[in-house]
Amino acid sequence: MEKKNQQAHINVDFFEDLTGDILKEKQKNVKGVGNKIRTIREAKSLSLEDLAKITGFEVDLLAKIEKNEVQPQLGTIMKLSKALDSAFSRLLSDLGDKFYSVTRKNEQTAVVRSTSQKGKKQVYTYKTLAPDVKGKHMEALIVELEENPKAEMSVHDGEEFIYVLNGCVALTIGEDSFDLEPGDSVYYLSTIPHRIASKHEKASILAVLYGD
Repeated sequence: MEKKNQQAHINVDFFEDLTGDILKEKQKNVKGVGNKIRTIREAKSLSLEDLAKITGFEVDLLAKIEKNEVQPQLGTIMKLSKALDSAFSRLLSDLGDKFYSVTRKNEQTAVVRSTSQKGKKQVYTYKTLAPDVKGKHMEALIVELEENPKAEMSVHDGEEFIYVLNGCVALTIGEDSFDLEPGDSVYYLSTIPHRIASKHEKASILAVLYGD
């Protein structure tokens, strides 16, 4: 595994006020992620079994997501949005009605705890930085990663850009593994099997996801 010891060539302290510590904030799950999935699925006259066949997810997992017993991870949401022919951002932050979004620090209130597929382990928390934009295909997020060495590889449509804000991030893309330090970044196609987690305790990243 590659390990970088170089210091960031830009001043990452610039992001300190932006990120803060998600866990210290007054957290609240974005209510209705499961409800939105169920509403869209039923509007398309799809059963849970139908959605399971399209996505490859087990019926039991989909049922738990719709009941908000499991908080789906970003890759899972992207797969579901693709299967339901719905905008990725609609499942994260509703349909927007503006052509731009200026998000003040004190307006970053949508915090989500994403869990493992059994719902027993929190793997990361995230909040969206650009809600309410009409017809957007990208989602900008601040993500606080947990250690998760046994995480499964994720594969889904789209593209991802990751910029490390603090901590050390363990990233695997295909058969290659990297340790990313603050100031490091990576861009990859989400169709390549990938896994990202904190190397030690917690790490924060800026993530930009494209899910057409």
